[in-house]
Amino acid sequence: MMRIDVISAVPDSLVSPLNTSILKRAQERELVELVVHNLRDYAYDKHKQIDDKPFGGGPGMLLKPEPFFECIEECLSERNYDFILFPSPGGEIYNQRMANRFSLAKNILILAGHYKGVDDRVRERYATNEISIGNYVLTGGEIAAWVIIDSVVRLIPGVLNDSESALNDSLMDGEIIEAPYYTRPADYKGMKVPEVLLSGHDKKIKEWKEEKSKNLTDKWKKINNLE
Repeated sequence: MMRIDVISAVPDSLVSPLNTSILKRAQERELVELVVHNLRDYAYDKHKQIDDKPFGGGPGMLLKPEPFFECIEECLSERNYDFILFPSPGGEIYNQRMANRFSLAKNILILAGHYKGVDDRVRERYATNEISIGNYVLTGGEIAAWVIIDSVVRLIPGVLNDSESALNDSLMDGEIIEAPYYTRPADYKGMKVPEVLLSGHDKKIKEWKEEKSKNLTDKWKKINNLE
């Protein structure tokens, strides 16, 4: 069974996302264990302070190194981690290839930042992979942690039912976007399903899907400057 630990300054923000839908099912089937650690449990001053002003000035508050170090060391004393992930705007852009690799791990630890960020000594000492889920700024690393967890857990064998199989998803087979899908009704408000999909002609349907997939993939690469 895979285990994923998350260290967070606001653990309550992950309660609902990690206990809903497919992630809930995966835990019920004992295919993955998701554990969230409250950073404040590792702050030992009477005020449970986990943040402070940055040296050199500037706005915002930084998460202090001591609680992170304490919590990480406790986690490391109990198990070895294949990956210690640090969500950050400066990290490698997350993609399906990375999700596939992480899904083969036994244990993953995610260090979720918050406020202005985290004292960089935490990243320097412990992070094996620095990851960005996109070129924008979030309130906290918990959102990125959820994205990573969801994309990884759904790849674990047995998590998805056959009808939800991840093997045919877009981007699973390299940089390829799937053709569009349609279902009943065949005509809705004058918007009709392509005739070829209603024809029952397997060869023509296959050719249509391949052409649409190629066109969508070319468009995706162009708008993302991947050509």
